[in-house]
Order: sequence, then C-alpha cells, then structure tokens
Amino acid sequence: MASPSRRLQTKPVITCFKSVLLIYTFIFWITGVILLAVGIWGKVSLENYFSLLNEKATNVPFVLVGTGTVIILLGTFGCFATCRASAWMLKLYAMFLTLIFLVELVAAIVGFVFRHEIKNSFKNNYEKALKQYNATGDYRSDAVDKIQNTLHCCGVTNFRDWEDTSYYSEKGFPKSCCKLEDCSPQRDADKVNNEGCFIKVMTIIESEMGVVAGISFGVACFQLIGIFLAYCLSRAITNNQYEIV
Repeated sequence: MASPSRRLQTKPVITCFKSVLLIYTFIFWITGVILLAVGIWGKVSLENYFSLLNEKATNVPFVLVGTGTVIILLGTFGCFATCRASAWMLKLYAMFLTLIFLVELVAAIVGFVFRHEIKNSFKNNYEKALKQYNATGDYRSDAVDKIQNTLHCCGVTNFRDWEDTSYYSEKGFPKSCCKLEDCSPQRDADKVNNEGCFIKVMTIIESEMGVVAGISFGVACFQLIGIFLAYCLSRAITNNQYEIV
C-alpha cells in the first residue's frame, strides 16, 4: 500500500490530465460538427462540381457527413470516459483515435499518389460535359455554367473548344462564356472569355494543396495529442488504483 503522500501526488496529476483531455475532447467534438456541416453544405451546393471529377466523387459529401458523425459520437464517448475516469474506456478511446489517425494517413497517401489521375479525370469529364451541353438544366451543363461564370473562363483549354460541340453549331457560345451579362450567345469571339477553365481550376487546386496538406498534418498531430493524453490518464488512474490497494 502506497503512502498517503504518494497518493496525494498522484491525484493532482489525474485532475490535470482530466482537465486537459476534456478540453481536447471538446475541440475534437467541434471538428466533428464542422465536418458534418461541410458535408451537408457540399451535398447541397457542390454536388455538380464533384460530378465533373468522377461519378464516385459525388459520395464525398456522404464521407464527410459520416466522418463528422463518427467524430461527434467518439468525442461524446471520450468526454464520458474522461468524466468517469475509467481506465478501460480511456484505452478504448485512445484505440479509436489511433484507428481514425491511420485511416486519415492512408487517405492522405492515396490522395497524393493519385493526384495526377484526379486532374486527368476532371479534364476528361469536363470535355464530355461540353460535348453534351444543352443548357436545359442538366446537372453537368449546370456545373459547366457555374465554373465558367465563377472563374470567367470558357471551354477546357480555350473558348474554341466549344466549336466542336453541337450546341455551338446551333446557338453559338453559351452565355456563361460571355464577358458581360448582356452578352448574347452569338459566334463573336470578342464577347467571350479567352482563357480555358482547366488551367484555372488546376491552378486553384494546386495553390490550395499546401493549405490542405498543412491542415491535414495539423489534424493528425492533434489526434496524436489526444492519443497521448488518453493513454497517460489511463496509466495514472491504473497506478492510483494499485497505490490504494
């Protein structure tokens, strides 16, 4: 049996770890809410853009919603385990955090390895959307219009890409190619944007890639902190139980 002074030294350590882990778990829970909100927003607002990347890319919002839900549930479990000061629940919490960390690591590696295929997929699907453009509310055509309006671009590489489409032969350039709002879809190259959309989209993606990589690295390190705190608190609780005995 440990001395009373030894137990008195252990209890402040447990209290400190509990406080820090509760703060961590709350922040972790908030990230789950953010991911859930981003997933819902992506499903509502960005589904057309995902469809130009790949048919399976439309599932990305569901992945974010699912991940956010899992993090919310796991954060709630972590908070409960911390308040109960249960050693086995904290070990389980650390195990789940480790599992999520490994999944994120694999996803980051896969995304880095196949980054060039993402570019090729977007270009091929964008060319296909141009050839099938009809301006009648088709989701791919709507995505093309939104990208061209937002980025002030026209076609894949330049505005002449439209000359190979049936829409151009019938009606000329679509209104989303026009530089001005009152531009009519006529075959007048002076009234359309000259730059292609592919280069602009890829430039934006590549410029933001460093930011995404930094955020991903920060999230991964943040989870390692949670794993460390949960493990240390579990050890401290177990040692304190042995000292009491």
